[in-house]
Amino acid sequence: MIIQNVNIQTQQPAWWFIFSHNQLLQIETAPGVPNLPASLLDYASHHLEQVTQIGEYQGHPCYLIDMEGEQPEIEGTEWLSLRHFLMRNDQELFQIAARAWQVAVFLRTHRYCGKCGSRMHRIDWELATQCPSCEHRCYPRISPCIIVAIKKGNQILLAQGRHHQHDMYSTLAGFVESGESLEQAVHREVMEEVGVEIGNLRYFSSQPWPFPHSLMVGYLADFKAGDIKVDGHEIIKADFFDFDNLPYTPPPFSIAGQLIKATIEGK
Repeated sequence: MIIQNVNIQTQQPAWWFIFSHNQLLQIETAPGVPNLPASLLDYASHHLEQVTQIGEYQGHPCYLIDMEGEQPEIEGTEWLSLRHFLMRNDQELFQIAARAWQVAVFLRTHRYCGKCGSRMHRIDWELATQCPSCEHRCYPRISPCIIVAIKKGNQILLAQGRHHQHDMYSTLAGFVESGESLEQAVHREVMEEVGVEIGNLRYFSSQPWPFPHSLMVGYLADFKAGDIKVDGHEIIKADFFDFDNLPYTPPPFSIAGQLIKATIEGK
């Protein structure tokens, strides 16, 4: 459920997702409490007319406020990246925060019409913006990505991307290009990034991922042929790792972590 321009009562318990730049406001002493003190909402009071309701959590409504470039220092709070928020909270709450961030990104990047340049207006009954001049309507961007775990005997192929932190190794992933199927994208990305062929490709599951607006579609596959040769651009290291001797990998609630677990379990 996403409702824009809602009439809210700031004294009622609610989950507030307040963004500044690309960070989320968190109360240091009580992360995850279902309300914010009125004094904290005062900092965002001039944004209240643009509040968007993005769902419910534990019986309370969830509201988004985007402060964009404002980031006041508020005693007893801290500003967290979504990745840090992910590590501190449960998956359901993170998914709501992820939805809030994707809505914020959409509204930030669709202020003006891409056809005629006029100021866009927000639609009340759905999450969209529309141009009053040429009637061009825009919806949030969703970018499909594939992600695949590749098994070879009792080993799994893991790679380190150029932007991975803390020496993390993960499964291979990439964006789907125009005109190709999800399966074609898997084969292409694997060949481009590590130079090997795969077989026995099978669907696993999907997961929305807010970096910034991806839909990760997961696959399992078996190694078929070839020697690993990283592209040196997106991937800087890759190797087959024994199941009982894995490097640092993504958390288990991420789809990458789920794929690694499923591969080890022989699925």
